[in-house]
Parts: sequence; C-alpha cells; structure tokens
Amino acid sequence: MTRRHLPYVITAALALAAVVWLLMIGRTPICTCGFVKLWHGETMSSESSQHLLDWYSPSHLLHGFLLYGALWLVARRLGFGWRLAIATAIEAVWEIVENSDAIIERYRAVTISLDYFGDSVVNSAADIGAMILGFWLARMLPLWASVVIVIGFEVLTLWLIRDGLALNVLMLVYPLDAIRLWQAGG
Repeated sequence: MTRRHLPYVITAALALAAVVWLLMIGRTPICTCGFVKLWHGETMSSESSQHLLDWYSPSHLLHGFLLYGALWLVARRLGFGWRLAIATAIEAVWEIVENSDAIIERYRAVTISLDYFGDSVVNSAADIGAMILGFWLARMLPLWASVVIVIGFEVLTLWLIRDGLALNVLMLVYPLDAIRLWQAGG
C-alpha cells in the first residue's frame, strides 16, 4: 500500500468500524421481516430505513455534496482522499448517533416517524455509501450541477414524501407543530 492509498483504506475502515459498532450495540443487521429489498418506498412503515435504499437515501447523498463543499472551504489543502476520510468519519459518527436510543426516541417524539425504531445495519451501511457517492459526484460535477442536485432532491422529497434533509434537521432540532401536521397530510 502506498501513501496515496492510505486515506481510501482509512475511509473503508471507518465505514466498516461503524457497521461493527452498530452490530455490537444490538442494531438489527437486516429488516426483521427477514429479507433485504433494494428499494423500500413507504415512509410510514416499520420497514422504512430497514432496506438498502429508501426515501431518506437522497438525504445521505446530499450529505456527501454538503460535506464536500464544507471540506473544500476549510480543508482544501488536504487531498481528496483525506477529505473523503474526514467526511466518512462524520457520516459514520452520524449513523451511530442517529441509531442511539436518545435520537430514536427524539425522532419518535417530535416527528411523524412513530414507527421509526432506528436503521438496520445494512441501511446504515448503504447510507454511508450514499454519502461517499455524493462526495465523489460533488468532486466530478460542476458547482452549478451540484446545487441543482441538492435543490432538486430537496424539492422532490418535499413533494413526494413531505420530508427531506432540511425538514428532517429542523424537526429534530426545533420541531414545529405546523410542519408535523403538514407532514402527516393535514
């Protein structure tokens, strides 16, 4: 292994460490339904966040775009690989925190996600993979295309499922009854 490959090895190790940690704390490896689907499109379902991809996968893709932009601003002297490793560390920590009892209970208490019991480990691994894909796309695409993708996915998920990255963060940090009612279809 050369020095050039080190940040990519660290990236893979960080993703693997998150998966191992989630398994060690008792997160379910796959959906308790007994199988893994490539796509699960129902948000008001106990199977949401249990399969590989779901309506929240785009928000993890957007994490990659946003982390790429933030790290380009504050750490552009580091090479792409090192910035990717940092972004993966941040995403891995988020997956661990997101699947802690405190955050799961917070989601259930202040959002419409009453059937949310945390992600399966396979879903968390796919979420980390989506962030990595978003990070790589942000590097490859012109800035205008990245902005269009971020806005486009936010508008798409707002329209289709009444949720998205911005609303998810808002409702987790500062829940608003008017938004919760709107998300519930009221």
